[in-house]
Amino acid sequence: MTSETPSETPFGTATPDAAAGAADPTSADVARGLVDLLDLRRIDERTFEGYSNPQPGGHVFGGQVMGQATVAMGRTVPEGRRIHSSFGYFLEAGAPDVPIRFTVDALRDGGSFSVRRVLATQTGPDGAERTIFATTGSFQELQKGLEHESTAPEAPDPEGLPTTSEVLAGIEHPVARYWATQRPIDIRHVTDPIYIRPDGSASATQMVWMRTIAPIEAQPLVHDAILAFASDYTPFEAILRRQGLSWVTPGMRAATIDHAIWWHRHVDVNEWLLYVQHSPAASGGRGLTEGRLYDRSGGLVASVTQEGMIRVRS
Repeated sequence: MTSETPSETPFGTATPDAAAGAADPTSADVARGLVDLLDLRRIDERTFEGYSNPQPGGHVFGGQVMGQATVAMGRTVPEGRRIHSSFGYFLEAGAPDVPIRFTVDALRDGGSFSVRRVLATQTGPDGAERTIFATTGSFQELQKGLEHESTAPEAPDPEGLPTTSEVLAGIEHPVARYWATQRPIDIRHVTDPIYIRPDGSASATQMVWMRTIAPIEAQPLVHDAILAFASDYTPFEAILRRQGLSWVTPGMRAATIDHAIWWHRHVDVNEWLLYVQHSPAASGGRGLTEGRLYDRSGGLVASVTQEGMIRVRS
């Protein structure tokens, strides 16, 4: 499964006229489109089907598949249980014009926990089914127990930070336009954005604020799925920042290998979340990023770990 921009040329492989002449959608339309994307069609008790939104570069965004898989698993567990962890592997790049089928296996239903496994498959050009993503997820009844948490680092308020649209203003390229107008998550960098240039710090840490681009009304399961969706947007940037790279570095290719999430608390994705990311290591053409998501009050709501393939050809 490729990342959002598996690029060998600046801003990915989209053709220059990919978005030419198209009117920019409203923020409300984009947010509503995300909710629709996660509203899977139920085929039977354990099988669901979803579609993909067009992406620059002609691929399926990994966060989309994770979010859809979260919904598929959540629709098979007893009422009142919400996801608290998931561990997924991206196995093949998804085809954006082919429906994705999510087949859920119930591994366990205990007194307070349920565990599910889901395979996301597509029909290939030869008619054979191929698995593009595999994940397990654990769900739990909401319970009281021991509590402690780390707290968020100091960060400026998101309202005073530039939007992606403002950062990319004046860049006439279909991928820049897509990032500025069609991503359903409002991402505002605390550390300097590296869309078009390295920041020069060689820091392995970055921070961004994020929330839905416009308010949504959806079931709690959808909010959990959107957190999974959004968690895949920026983990590569901690690695790129440490290496002095940007998203337009010539010859760079990036693809997610695996992704894990722990939901410590359940949140409303209409509210701002601070995503703090750090890359402790890169080797063998792979890079690891650890992330923490904090709510506006500074409480830890989720932890994320992602490993990706990053290669830069000379």
